[in-house]
Amino acid sequence: MGHLPTERTSLLTAEGIHLGRTAKDRADAIDQCGRALLELGAVEAEYLPAMHEREESLSTFIGEGVAIPHGTDQGRQYVKRTTLVVLQFPDGVEWGPGNTVQLCVGIAANGSEQVGILSALAQVLMDGEKAAKLRQAADAGTVLDLLQSIDEEKD
Repeated sequence: MGHLPTERTSLLTAEGIHLGRTAKDRADAIDQCGRALLELGAVEAEYLPAMHEREESLSTFIGEGVAIPHGTDQGRQYVKRTTLVVLQFPDGVEWGPGNTVQLCVGIAANGSEQVGILSALAQVLMDGEKAAKLRQAADAGTVLDLLQSIDEEKD
């Protein structure tokens, strides 16, 4: 028996959380985030190249072993609904010189929602203790509990 779905449409669901993954490099990790968003029906396939374009122009590494891959402004036209996915890479992924990422939060957001989501995410993820719990989370419930504040702050 799983959890009953909540009334509100959540940005992050258990289906969007993938723990214990491996990636051979940053591009592979971004691909995995994009595919996770695609599998949830949050984006069209054209959103994936936009995530790589964003990364080329501006790294989405935010510290604490966390990156938040998302598409370019132009890529937003391929977003069907605002959604987050969380992919955990316990072995770490090289993310540019000297940066290793163990947690990727992939973001699909349309319009102005992206700004609110990014700031709410940054607040949680820059908290060293919470970031550490996310990097080490062994189950989706832990991740949902730690990130639930983002749902509340997006409005």
